[in-house]
Amino acid sequence: MTVTVSKTPRKLGHSNLIVFPIGLGCMSLSGAYGKGDDDESIKVVHHAIDKGVNFLDSSDMYGWGHNETLLGKALAGGWRDKVVLATKFGQIQQPGGANGVNGRPEYVKQACDASLKRLGVDVIDLYYQHRVDPSVPIEETVGAMSELVKAGKVRAIGLSEAKPDTIKRAHKTHPLAAVQSEYSLLYRQHAEETIATTRPLGIAYVAYSPLGRSLLTGSVKSSSDIPEGDGRGRHPRFAGDNLARNLQLVAAIEAMAKAKSCTPGQIALAWLLAQGTDIVPIPGTKRATRVDENIGALDVTLAADEIDRLSSVLPPGAAAGGRYPDAAMKAVYI
Repeated sequence: MTVTVSKTPRKLGHSNLIVFPIGLGCMSLSGAYGKGDDDESIKVVHHAIDKGVNFLDSSDMYGWGHNETLLGKALAGGWRDKVVLATKFGQIQQPGGANGVNGRPEYVKQACDASLKRLGVDVIDLYYQHRVDPSVPIEETVGAMSELVKAGKVRAIGLSEAKPDTIKRAHKTHPLAAVQSEYSLLYRQHAEETIATTRPLGIAYVAYSPLGRSLLTGSVKSSSDIPEGDGRGRHPRFAGDNLARNLQLVAAIEAMAKAKSCTPGQIALAWLLAQGTDIVPIPGTKRATRVDENIGALDVTLAADEIDRLSSVLPPGAAAGGRYPDAAMKAVYI
């Protein structure tokens, strides 16, 4: 039996938001993986939209406002109505240390107004809490988010990097359209534990870093392939022996890609898309050619045994190194 990935648009939970099966994560446009070029970034956004991608994912902490301002420019002049626009709040700068987090109700409203202004829009389609604030009951944060929906500033809400119990409590307070977390063939454990909760509740799962921050594309062969100033240099998965171990895992993907005359990244995305129509990956890129490659994953057909083979070769927990440096890991899956 073969599994053909459907090109049918995917619905975000119980909301009215309908998106292309593959979205565009915009973090890399704001210097996360080396210096960006605003003019080129706007061209990439427009190119993605022209190719059918209508789900754009931003955050107020990507470039600390830069990313939303950039998207505001990209969506001016008639582009806004062509997309489902998502952004996030909750992370705050703490000079000299890991990011802080703020989930207080008064901050929720303040952050939303600031994002609306930077984006140059009247309403945000999907508004996430970027990181859960353990010092504030999730019911209070989501309660404030629900008031944004009632006020017409937000169409739907979601959480990012929330654990199952948090999701259940939040969903009782106000229906969640989506939960966003990292999910790829390399990093499955938290994601699949989360999906076991979101799926029965009818909540969509938005997968960020579906290509393992480029590891699954085969473009990184050694630490020297990571430019100076690139955020990947701080990630344990790209360090020394961890990278060597992870590249061994990626070899299985590369072999299948060669046999199917496609790219490793397309195999990785096709596997993810085949996990369920409630899953929407949002690979990020600064290049239009990579947008085209990612969309091409929708043309890749995997047999059921090929999906099983990939799942067994890269089982949950197989990757070496944490998803983030230790300090940042304390803020995820809360």
